[in-house]
This record gives sequence, structure tokens and C-alpha cells, in this order.
Amino acid sequence: MTSLNKSFSMIALAVASLSAHAVEPTYWANWEHADVKSAWSQGYKGQGTNILVVDDFSNRSLIVGRLTNNIEVKGHGFWVAQEASLVAPEAKISTMGYVSGTAINLEPGKLNIVNASYGLFAPSTIDQKYIITNATEKSIIAAAQNGTAIVVKAAGNDGVAVGQVTKNGTKDFLASALISGQTTIFAGALNKNGTLAGKATMASYSNVAGSDVNVQNKFLSVGVVSTTTNLPGTSLAAPILDGYAAIVGSKFVGANAKQITNQLLTTARTDTVANYRPEIYGRGEASLSRALAPVSIK
Repeated sequence: MTSLNKSFSMIALAVASLSAHAVEPTYWANWEHADVKSAWSQGYKGQGTNILVVDDFSNRSLIVGRLTNNIEVKGHGFWVAQEASLVAPEAKISTMGYVSGTAINLEPGKLNIVNASYGLFAPSTIDQKYIITNATEKSIIAAAQNGTAIVVKAAGNDGVAVGQVTKNGTKDFLASALISGQTTIFAGALNKNGTLAGKATMASYSNVAGSDVNVQNKFLSVGVVSTTTNLPGTSLAAPILDGYAAIVGSKFVGANAKQITNQLLTTARTDTVANYRPEIYGRGEASLSRALAPVSIK
């Protein structure tokens, strides 16, 4: 698969971008939405769920960031997995290198959430059947199509609609293949966590939902507070949604992947983003508090 040039859905960062005089955040995870702390106070922390992060864990490209009080240097996959664990601290976090070429393993009897914060890019003129040949991607797509796991896919950082051709003439074939999945969620990045008084906008780099209604109905946005973490990119939007799914699953313990997916999608807010349009924001900003609000879900 190396010839297909798998590429990350995250902006590379320079070590110099964090100065020695950087101010430590007053709260160790103040990039998180206040809804997360509220969910924890109710006892919902992702227990009984499994988040599988499929990513690069080779540390070939090191990135400087800060998700806690500590400035750290680590590889892409490690940042993604850490963020998911900070949102849903009692979820099981499993990891798998996307270069393994093997099918994903799902935990029986648990709500499974698969994170894909990478893209499978190739020239748009190539037939998809020649691109989706790896057992890893095939199994991720199958999990979304069959509804056996929630698949959260980073929308991408090309500033185009999901599944569309980039300015370089390439296309993310993994994103395109996941559009048909019944438990797919595309993760877009907002510039901050939105509120009624301070509405968020789509981050300038983030891909958007576009005109395809099938994508719009599967597209959620969350705040990526890179001013605090120094970690921009839709790669860091996806694990936040992993955590939300796990938290909702820890309340509605009998719910399946499709029910949790629908709960997140149908409870998104459109009033906390500026000038809401479905072709930009899809369903809107994910709302953990609204997703947790009912006594039961169907």
C-alpha cells in the first residue's frame, strides 16, 4: 500500500511553534467541551466500550503538542489515541497500525468505535477497486456498512467537500467508500467549541460536508482548540467524537452502533455555529449533553 501514499488528516507542526514561555492551561483539558465534564459528573466516562485507533504508530513524523499540562513530542497515532482516552477515560483504547494489512479486531459484547484519522489518497482517475485492496480498509468499510462498529473518519484538511477531488487532483478513496456506511461519522473541525453567545466557524483547513445529502447526514463538527493544544486538524476532531460515542454508549448500555450513531447525528446543534448551512456543517456541532438527555434511545 505504500505506493498509494497514505497521508494524515493533520497539519504538520514545527517544534519551534511552542515557546519555552508558553502558559500552562488552568485546567488540564480545557480544550474539551464543558459537556464532557458534565457527563463525567453523571458517571458516564465510556466504560464498557472499545475505541480502536487505526493510525501510524511508527513515530516517523513527530509532532509537538499539549493535551495535558505537559508539552510532549510524539507521533500522529499516539496523539489521536491519547485524545480519545482523555475524552472517555474509562473506554478501552486499542491501537492498530494501518500498515499491518490485517483486518480490524472488534471486541465482542461491547460498543466498538473505530477511528480513522488518515486518508487513502490516489489520483482521482483511478478506479476505486484498484485502491481499496488492503484488508485493513476493507474491514473498516465493512464495519460501517454492516453497522458492527461506529467508524469515525477525519473529514480531511484540504478545504473541499468530503469525497471530492483536491487541488492536487487526488481523492481520499477511504472517505468516498465510507459514504455508504450506515454507521459512518465524518468529523469536521470547528475553530472552537461553539456557544450561543460565541458561535463557532468551520476551521479554514477543514473539509466540509458538501452538496451530497448522504455526506451531510453523516457529518458532525466539533471544536479543535489548537490555540491551547497546538494540534490543529480534523485528525484531532475525530477522536473527540470517538469519546462522545463511548460516553453515550456508557449510558445507553443496550444500544447498538447504529443507535448510538443516530443519537449523535440527530442531536447535533445548529445554533452554536455561525451561519449554519448543511453543505458546510452537515448536521451541525455535536452535542454530548443533548445526546445524553433522553432516558432511552431507539
